[in-house]
Amino acid sequence: MKTVLVVDDKENVRTLVRDYLKQEGFRVVVAENGKQALFAARHEKPDLILLDIMMPEMSGYEFISAWRKEKTTPIILITAKLEESDKVLGLELGADDYLTKPFGMRELVARIHAVLRRASQETALPEIMQSGDIMLDRSSHEVTVASKKIELSPSEFELLAILISVPGRVFTRMELLERLQGTSYEGVKRNIDVHVCSLRGKMEAEGRHPRYIETVYGVGYRFRRE
Repeated sequence: MKTVLVVDDKENVRTLVRDYLKQEGFRVVVAENGKQALFAARHEKPDLILLDIMMPEMSGYEFISAWRKEKTTPIILITAKLEESDKVLGLELGADDYLTKPFGMRELVARIHAVLRRASQETALPEIMQSGDIMLDRSSHEVTVASKKIELSPSEFELLAILISVPGRVFTRMELLERLQGTSYEGVKRNIDVHVCSLRGKMEAEGRHPRYIETVYGVGYRFRRE
């Protein structure tokens, strides 16, 4: 039985999500702010965390920053904030996906299953991949750019692993989305654009002229062949 930690300062949201996920066969732990969530995550060892952004005492952003120093537990943001910059910030800090309130319970469960499947899925990719001055080590979950280590979220790490596995090959947005999430979500292909934007921000010195990840307009992305 998978354990999900639900973190939201609104009791009605916690109760609704908790009860539905229990019916779906999950073990559910709840917390009403980031400080409680850190305590719960350390003791309950959840398989996935559903995290609100705007909370008292410790925000969702602050929680991610603190927790990513300890674990790579998959995190799905559940947020009422609609600005793309908020979503980008969450993904840059280490979130794996996001849902905007109000959301349907069926979609929430589908996202949870997809993220869990991705986290546990064994791939045929090599343990160590290198192209130019980029090196990715799957065993240690480390990426270096010109011998300098950069911190990536699980989604960013897997996205880079897919792209760097075949330099020069163009991957469509939907193909990347299916590889990352294990299924297709119509209307959310732009999730990939957000992840790529975040990944470039950590890897590239000049975002307007990407050196590593190229955009193939109207198609998708490719890792530049040396």
